[in-house]
Amino acid sequence: MADSSSGRVAEPKATQGEIKKHSFLVGSLIRLVKERPLGTVGLVITLVLLFIAIFCDFLAPYGMNECWVGDFLAPPSARFWFGTDNVGRDILSRVIFGARVSVIVGLGGATLATTISVIIGVVSGYIGGKFDLTVQRFVDAWMCIPGLIFMMIVMAIIGGSMWTLILVMGLSHGVTSSRLIRGAVIGIKENVYVEAAEAIGCSTPRLILRHIMPNIMASTLILFSHRVPSVILGEASLSFLGFGIPPPFPSWGGMLSGMGRSYMFQAPWMVVWPGIALATVVYGVNMFGDAIRDILDPRLRGGVGRYGVSAKKEAAKKLKGV
Repeated sequence: MADSSSGRVAEPKATQGEIKKHSFLVGSLIRLVKERPLGTVGLVITLVLLFIAIFCDFLAPYGMNECWVGDFLAPPSARFWFGTDNVGRDILSRVIFGARVSVIVGLGGATLATTISVIIGVVSGYIGGKFDLTVQRFVDAWMCIPGLIFMMIVMAIIGGSMWTLILVMGLSHGVTSSRLIRGAVIGIKENVYVEAAEAIGCSTPRLILRHIMPNIMASTLILFSHRVPSVILGEASLSFLGFGIPPPFPSWGGMLSGMGRSYMFQAPWMVVWPGIALATVVYGVNMFGDAIRDILDPRLRGGVGRYGVSAKKEAAKKLKGV
């Protein structure tokens, strides 16, 4: 468009789609802060957990297995904020190093579980027919096996290690969660644009990558965000039962079991601080995952957009504004 006063051609303004494209993350963050206060708290807890896990070598006042002779079962003090355990190790340092274990196991197990769920759900839901029926009967049989019992048996046979635990947790959660992805794929493949792509001869891999996968990304992110706390809690349960990560690596579940149970009444700080850390992280990641689900899936917003505001009040505000 030409400017009549200066004779220069004015630059075209950015389209609405371009503005939304560049402001999606910022807009989502603003909505998270305004509409989901608990989700914001969960985001802060998640970020703090990641920060501690990355910089635990610098944040921990002592080594994770550094023993102090003469300070066995020392109560919390200015020197040892969380006290010491039965061999003189600083509880605060072990809790901080345990955050790294939880992050590695949680993210690794959730990533593997989500990958398995996407592969099984997409292939089964898109192909359908007898193949889908056979796969779903296998999933039904898998879901009949108690997950904790299965993981305990595998860990007892293979042996405890961090990577073995990630593999077992990912396999256990991945198969059972494939139903969510399968349902999303079945709903998407009936759309007109998928049928049009099939009609013009689009290959199956290209159709899945270009038309199916982008449209189930919200469900995939929601599934991943809910798998992280489940895996962290599962690792803590296995470590508490003695089938998790072996010593000397500090795990919150391992700190709750073993010597923690033996000295629970004599030195309660040995189990209180790991328990608080575990409960806080699981709560925060769960709240953050629920907030992501509400923001990404419009069907779960309730048609309102804010907590504590009913649809009638929103309609009344609109009428007043008119």
